[in-house]
Amino acid sequence: MTSSTRDGAPLGQIEPPETLRRRFELASTKLSVAGRQYDLLRPRNIDDLISEEDFNLDDRIPYWAECWPSAQVLAERIARESGDGQRLLELGCGIGLVSVAAAQAGYRVLATDYYAEALEFTAANMARHGLRRLDTRLVDWRKLPRDLGRFDVVAASDVLYEKHQAALIAAAFLATLAPGGVGLLSDPGRRNAPGLIEECSKMGLQAQRVEQTPVIDAGTPLTISIFEIRRTAELRAEITP
Repeated sequence: MTSSTRDGAPLGQIEPPETLRRRFELASTKLSVAGRQYDLLRPRNIDDLISEEDFNLDDRIPYWAECWPSAQVLAERIARESGDGQRLLELGCGIGLVSVAAAQAGYRVLATDYYAEALEFTAANMARHGLRRLDTRLVDWRKLPRDLGRFDVVAASDVLYEKHQAALIAAAFLATLAPGGVGLLSDPGRRNAPGLIEECSKMGLQAQRVEQTPVIDAGTPLTISIFEIRRTAELRAEITP
């Protein structure tokens, strides 16, 4: 049976925007999340996107251009939820799998990334899967906008590449989680993950590993962990009679 978008067009048959076709050599990643088929547009070769100028400026490497296992595991978790119109913020949306899965689960999504190109691909993949509503915003965690607002769910996948990012991510969760909200972060076992737990604790948040999923990535076995992040005071209130 052929998978279709909500508009009835065969999945993956919606043409990518001309602006992307002119600037990138395109490919797609096909995968299944929670029984739903995805065909995600992406740049064909991440190495072609590496800019020595960007790297020298702020160590920028275009990790956004690949659909990593941590994003797939987080998308599975979110796809099991019922969004019911709740607000969800994705920190570092990449090519958009988690944001697309969240929108299909009924969340109102704001997809953010450090790369404008990532936002373009996320928007294209939303359209490719028949989803019309999408908000995107260019966000630098080092200068987090004060007007992002508060969200019921804040999601991030595989964002702890560097040691200093643990504090930035913890601060982003603190600034954007609504009262009673939950942060969800997936990680493939990077050495900076314990630092996130420590930084969250300093800020009055609790980060707790709640799931572990074994996967195989290019022949290499990995275990993807999902952490839940909540405000410590709210957790205390839940267990206080």
